[in-house]
Amino acid sequence: MLFNSFYRSILDSKLNVWLESMPALLADWHKNALHGEFKNWQKTIQNLPEADASHLNFKDKVQIGTAQDLNTGQQKRLEVLLKQFMPWRKGPFELFHINLNTEWRSDWKWDRLLPHIAPLKGRTVLDVGCGNGYHMWRMLGEQAEMVIGADPSQLFVVQFQAMQKYAKQDNIHLLPLGVEQLPASHAFDTVFSMGVLYHRRSAFDFLQQLKDQLRPGGQLVLETIVVEGDEQTVLVPGERYAKMRNVWFIPSSKALCHWLTRVGFKNIKVVDETVTRLDEQRKTEWMENESLKDFLNPDDTTKTIEGYPAPIRAVILAEK
Repeated sequence: MLFNSFYRSILDSKLNVWLESMPALLADWHKNALHGEFKNWQKTIQNLPEADASHLNFKDKVQIGTAQDLNTGQQKRLEVLLKQFMPWRKGPFELFHINLNTEWRSDWKWDRLLPHIAPLKGRTVLDVGCGNGYHMWRMLGEQAEMVIGADPSQLFVVQFQAMQKYAKQDNIHLLPLGVEQLPASHAFDTVFSMGVLYHRRSAFDFLQQLKDQLRPGGQLVLETIVVEGDEQTVLVPGERYAKMRNVWFIPSSKALCHWLTRVGFKNIKVVDETVTRLDEQRKTEWMENESLKDFLNPDDTTKTIEGYPAPIRAVILAEK
């Protein structure tokens, strides 16, 4: 039931090749999900107040509904229930005038990359490692024809469901799968991967998996942490980087461009490099865990707590 809308969406599309294997993959995921917290979260989703959003805005922000669409009691209940899905990392969202002030100002990242990418109007788009789907809504705001996200986190699936309960858009879907589980489609016009590369044990396998989802001439939008240096500069951190355990490779932008060339991409260009600021990633009332301030050396914020270079995030475009 959870994915019936997705199956209908791809039935007559160039993604219908996925119908051969995707139902089994998602059925297996769902069977395992029912043994964890996901089952309780589904009950919370069902208990969210029923309401029709009188206003939607995905172009300038992610805004669903207005304060007038809910009475005071419903609004308070909605806020309490949404906090059961903490931590909220990507955003911000405005839902019936409730401001979900997330850990990341993901809108700043979007504003940095949007002027450089191929226009999304009419395109079929994949967002790998999409988190709760914040950027997917912004892609819809740029008139993408269909937006599909992939992220194995059950919590992110539920956060997306909470927004979709009120947005009710039939051309946006989040699949709880990693990119390595997605059958090669060679169908997407644009593939986004933001904040994922450094978590992969094999960077080259990952880049190839992204390429396998693109049609010939399709565009890859790759955003990741980089370090300063030349084509041969790659940081391989120890057990932790900025307190994260699963960071394997952090290349320089030049090295990453070289990697993309080796995988067979063309027209590769770095369009943005930005040092991550303390007001872009921070604790909020919707994300009370440690954040960037806790990951940096308090005496020298150009270094992580472990002594590595502090995060610089780059946006790199490439074509298949």
